Amino acid sequence: MRFSRLLLTLVLALVAPPQPGFSSDAAVPIETFELDNGMRFYVVQRPELTTVSASWVAHVGSSNERPGITGLAHLFEHMMFKGSRTIGTTDSERDREIIEEQEQVQEEIRAIYQADRGRWRRGEIEAPYAAEHQSDDLAELQERFRSLADEQRGLMVKDEFSKIYTDAGATFLNAMTSQDVTAYIINVPANKLELWFWMESERLLNPVFREFYTERDVVYEERRLRTEATATGAYDEQLNAMFWGSHPYSWPIVGWPSDLRVITKQQADEFFSTYYAPNNLSAILVGNVDIAEARRQAERYFGRIPRGDAAPPDVVTLEIEQLAEKRMVAECDCPPQLNILYHTAPFGHRDDYVLDVFSGLLNGRTGRLYKSMIEGAEIASSARVANLASKWAGSFSVSAETMGDHAPEDLLAQWEKVLAELQQSPVSAAELDKVKNILTADVYRRLESPFYLMMQLALYTGQGDATYLNTFADRVAAVTAEDVQRLANTYFDPANRLVGVYTRKEGTRAEEVPSELEALPAEMRQRVLQQINEINGQTEAAPLEEALSQVRSQSEQVPAAMKPAFAYMIQVIQQRLEVLANEGAR
Repeated sequence: MRFSRLLLTLVLALVAPPQPGFSSDAAVPIETFELDNGMRFYVVQRPELTTVSASWVAHVGSSNERPGITGLAHLFEHMMFKGSRTIGTTDSERDREIIEEQEQVQEEIRAIYQADRGRWRRGEIEAPYAAEHQSDDLAELQERFRSLADEQRGLMVKDEFSKIYTDAGATFLNAMTSQDVTAYIINVPANKLELWFWMESERLLNPVFREFYTERDVVYEERRLRTEATATGAYDEQLNAMFWGSHPYSWPIVGWPSDLRVITKQQADEFFSTYYAPNNLSAILVGNVDIAEARRQAERYFGRIPRGDAAPPDVVTLEIEQLAEKRMVAECDCPPQLNILYHTAPFGHRDDYVLDVFSGLLNGRTGRLYKSMIEGAEIASSARVANLASKWAGSFSVSAETMGDHAPEDLLAQWEKVLAELQQSPVSAAELDKVKNILTADVYRRLESPFYLMMQLALYTGQGDATYLNTFADRVAAVTAEDVQRLANTYFDPANRLVGVYTRKEGTRAEEVPSELEALPAEMRQRVLQQINEINGQTEAAPLEEALSQVRSQSEQVPAAMKPAFAYMIQVIQQRLEVLANEGAR
């Protein structure tokens, strides 16, 4: 359980403000080099530090999947922590044999599943994987597999990969998967950087996907906790699937449940050879790094990995043009709320920067959305927009929760008034300049922390532009009032949107939001509540103790308004640890 995946979402937005004297005109001095096998390195030297924030990025995410293997990119995030041929096991030969035997058993299980899906299509059974339809043959195969899994577990050195790092003083070993990129991150002491080069190249050169099917089931459970066990998770998932007509962004990063049940190790091996080849990888180092030594170590360790046989394919399925407004109306155990999605521009598009400015005009306590919905009409308890520019396509979201007896339709009508003003009249120079200054400061305020800088470089590299931070200010400064008005009239047509209306299911009460989380935007609050579900479902103390340490360290760096939320997370983890300790004492 890499709990801090939530933190990776939060920390990029909640870092400390710039220090006095820090210039927003600063540029990040990025040095680059490329190995013969195609792997690219981006280095930012901070010689005054004693650590290095390091990551390597696989240019692959859920958009590179296809129906049948959805969730595979995220599953790799889990599998890459299982070690290598020698790390993580006491008997590598028997470990290999067990993996082969497990695959044979799984092939027989898949044959039964295939037959059951046929029975379901003919109407002979109500559900293909229901326990009541399980045959004796399937039960026997599952028992054989459990026996092999138990034997393999007995050979494993649990968490050896992370323990090697921890013993060397490294922190924040983690990973994250998005629609477009998978990133593996860590902080290491500067004098242990060679360990990073060896460890990370080793799990790429000699991967062993032990416990593949067990971990697949872990992801299945993660999906249940994050999506199905939350108030709006399943509806949000369907909203996204409904929004994208043809693009692979339509399926969730965690994958569809039916795919998670049948993904094979052979498919994983093929996926790995295609997308985890060095010519599809980039590395980022920020800290006390000697560039010449880094290149020597990179060639020594990562240079061992052979180039892929072929370049990974682009995502070629473009989003089909939407011709009419889509609507989704749902009842859930949630506050009445409005969620709108518009098709817009991808990351790096010239309108991407205009959309950022457009968002700035609407968000915040001085933004038009707050003044109109919350402060003015007093019909919303929260309201925000987001420019969601991804690598292959973009979207723009509008979300708001109702206040009092107001309905989501009231929010929609008010949003259309705000939008009409932007469509009909250009924004003033003063308002535009204020937003530009805030946006520029918001980007550059993150550069003081080497860890956050590394994270941003990893994400932007994965999106396709490692120099994004150095060009953002100039691109934003070039946005005009005419650009904003043109954009408002280009993308924000009813025929180009999906409107999601969530109403409270009759007989249910509004979910009580802990006071410590009230300062969070509604979307981020929901993510925190999802994470709390995972915490309370965790059955092992070690991951929670690691998470507790990480949350505590990050809580010192967030703005004052966010400290209650982090304090609450610390409290929840501590309570869960107490429960596990009491259960262990019985």
